[in-house]
Amino acid sequence: MMQEKVIAFLQNEVELNHIPGAVIHVSHKGQVIMKEAVGNRVVFPEKAPMQFNTVFDLASMTKVVATLPAILKLMDEGEIRLDDRVSHFLPAFGQTGKEELTLRHLLTHTSGLPSHIEYFRENLNTNQILERIYKQSLDYTTGEKVVYSDLGLITLYNVVETVTSEKFTDFVGREIFTPLEMVETGYNPTFANERYAVTEFSEMLGDYKTGKVHDENTESMGGISGHAGLFAPIGDLAKFAQMIENNGVYNGKRILSEAALHLSRKNYTGFDAEHRGLGWILKSPTYSSCGDYFSERSYGHTGFTGTSIWFDPEVELHVILLTNRVHFGRKPAILRLRPRLHNIIRSNL
Repeated sequence: MMQEKVIAFLQNEVELNHIPGAVIHVSHKGQVIMKEAVGNRVVFPEKAPMQFNTVFDLASMTKVVATLPAILKLMDEGEIRLDDRVSHFLPAFGQTGKEELTLRHLLTHTSGLPSHIEYFRENLNTNQILERIYKQSLDYTTGEKVVYSDLGLITLYNVVETVTSEKFTDFVGREIFTPLEMVETGYNPTFANERYAVTEFSEMLGDYKTGKVHDENTESMGGISGHAGLFAPIGDLAKFAQMIENNGVYNGKRILSEAALHLSRKNYTGFDAEHRGLGWILKSPTYSSCGDYFSERSYGHTGFTGTSIWFDPEVELHVILLTNRVHFGRKPAILRLRPRLHNIIRSNL
């Protein structure tokens, strides 16, 4: 019943040209109750069907699939703590009012940093972007409110590299993706073109982006950042979700501590209409992309390309939805699609 309703809903969204297609994975009480691919992975210049193993640009889901686990791993190893000042690791960051800013502020999006700056328009590379962030003044008082900031996650990526003295991709690959057997997850992927969910038309390329990161700042950074850039198929993300639900254990292996994951799900921004954990978006009293029926303990994240992952621990449910809605441009239809989809799923368990 639920499966039929979800497929019909997604196919209708395809027919309305809200999304080219989608891949969905639903797990309830530890059992996969739905995994389906609908629609197309590409429409322009010609259609090709969506497959269950299609590789997606995760966009901002990168923040919780790569950067958050990397930070939690370093906390588990005693290398960092939430209330460490960012300037302890990156001395140049401690200027223009950011001297007291901590890792906790970056993870909860309460730093005071601007949400987004189009560095790519100046063709800045990674080091130049980081230098700009170091010199960046704050838009509001640190800890005062939630403003979702890519700049904070770019900074955290640099913190990880500084603490580990290795490339971010090497650390997260060895410590997170390899033990999770996420063998097709990574940055700057090199699959055959027919594996990808194609994203937006690029004037610079003169073509639709296929296996090339959609986020322009990440593109300027060579495809690798803490805020975006990760590619994965849904099968790999299902392994990640299983580990998260199982409090850090996958296939008998401890990846992250239960203490770290418990801490990540706490609400640090009860003072704001947008509730935030460490990295995670929490179910908020205002708009939530997990819909109306998910419990108040629910947590997840979305990606601009049309991706999302949501957990409801009260009913042991997780939903992974991958779309490439930006293939059709940047229309806001996904903002209504996600909550209505989650309502259908939750009301039919």
